[in-house]
Amino acid sequence: MGHGYRTAQRHTSNSSGRVMNGATDQEQIDEGAAPSLHLPSWLTQVIELDPAANALHFEDTWRTWGWLGAGVRALHERLDAAGFGEGSMVGVLMRNRPEIVRAITGALATGRCLVTLSSAIPADKLADEIRRLRLPVIVATASDWANESILEAARDAGSLALLADESDVPFAIVVAAGERGDAPTIAPGVAVQMLTSGTTGPPKRIDLLYRSLEHEIVSTASYSRNSDLSAPRLSSGVSLVWNPLLHMGGLRALTSSLVAGRSVALMERFNVDQWAKNVREHRLRVVGLVPTALAMVLAADLPRDLFEHVQAVFAGTSPLDPELGRAFEEKYGVPVLEVYGATEFAGGVAGWTLSDRRQFGDTKTGSVGRPNQGVEVRVVDAETGESVPNGSVGLLEVRAPQLAQSGWTRTTDLAHMDDDQFLWITGRADDVIIRGGFKVATGEVGKVLAGHPSVLEACVIGLPDQRLGQVPVAAVQLRDDAEPITSEALLIWAREKLSGYQVPVELRIVAELPRTPSMKVSQVEVRNLFVV
Repeated sequence: MGHGYRTAQRHTSNSSGRVMNGATDQEQIDEGAAPSLHLPSWLTQVIELDPAANALHFEDTWRTWGWLGAGVRALHERLDAAGFGEGSMVGVLMRNRPEIVRAITGALATGRCLVTLSSAIPADKLADEIRRLRLPVIVATASDWANESILEAARDAGSLALLADESDVPFAIVVAAGERGDAPTIAPGVAVQMLTSGTTGPPKRIDLLYRSLEHEIVSTASYSRNSDLSAPRLSSGVSLVWNPLLHMGGLRALTSSLVAGRSVALMERFNVDQWAKNVREHRLRVVGLVPTALAMVLAADLPRDLFEHVQAVFAGTSPLDPELGRAFEEKYGVPVLEVYGATEFAGGVAGWTLSDRRQFGDTKTGSVGRPNQGVEVRVVDAETGESVPNGSVGLLEVRAPQLAQSGWTRTTDLAHMDDDQFLWITGRADDVIIRGGFKVATGEVGKVLAGHPSVLEACVIGLPDQRLGQVPVAAVQLRDDAEPITSEALLIWAREKLSGYQVPVELRIVAELPRTPSMKVSQVEVRNLFVV
């Protein structure tokens, strides 16, 4: 049975607990369709509701909405005085710190364009990026401005350099604005110029429109019964944000919490003990964990009563091994709900809800859930572009109001759907290499290697080969409690599980697989292990 395209039928519960189908008319996904909230004015109204209420928790100290609002006003006044009004590009050196939260909120609440700058790259590379971008404004912490190479780069770029701190009058001038030549100053309609995670190559910069973020926030509001977007209001409960604000997962978590008027507990980086402390202290009802962090929490053997208030764990960013999700659920008694999205989609595309989980149980194991409200997905043949029957694997295409362009957007993800509109992501088309005429899906080879009892995780990539075109190589991280094993022994084991052309020509055991700030395995750094 062919499915053509699937308009989202997101199941949400109303106040009476009944399940309601929410379908989107075609007009709602047209390029010019207006979202139901205006992000800058909405954020401004939320911030002003109760200045004395707690807004941001960091390192055992609360900051109020009034503290956050003071930072928004200070940044707005500083930029206005310099002639950088609505739409102006504001570079922010992203760190999971309260002063940077004020800078992010200040940019978005005043309709400017947030340009994310990575604190995860070496200072010399960051300096090169600053000189290349020649941004009108750069905001960074005192520790960043103390680095002479970064400070000098801002001077060379002609950027107005501002200090992000926690004082009552933040955003003092560090370097006055200089000559920037013909570099652009504004990016009309763009909320964020966002860096991708850089898992498979150098990070790309993507324009996320205000309209896109606004549509996506409305689309995913159904995941929480407390996300009432009928009017700005403060909500009960706390959201824990530990994902890097540099990337979509962290920035989206922060933004959605602010829009919902929900207090945020911020972690500078993921640490199991600190994470557990936050879960217990704030009596969290919903938490998010990428698969790597999920595995760390599982291995930590935390007390089951830590999760007594947790209703669900949302898992995203990278594929979730169903066995890992099942083991977590059995140990801690909390459902693990997988979600799917990408930076290019301004966040979420599909995901599980609690109501879907209650209805379908474990009958859809491995699925990333159903399309979010207003999102359409279809699976097509890579060559003809025609829709394939349900159950058949093809390339995933998405059409949604949060996308910058109208029409269907083709991804590199291989997927299939079923008759209930559940979506499975089975791999990536760009993970396939050609070895002497044979196709090798490196992701599938990695899954096989990860099935060895001693292996925690494996990453397989393709390297150029003069005779065969490309050949697979593998980097493997062993479990902490693993019996000693050699690369040769793992390859012998792999030959029993794989076809000859699928077996890596080289396998290296590493203490830890290199990762991006969002905790994905960095294929770029893995490649560097093999390329001299």
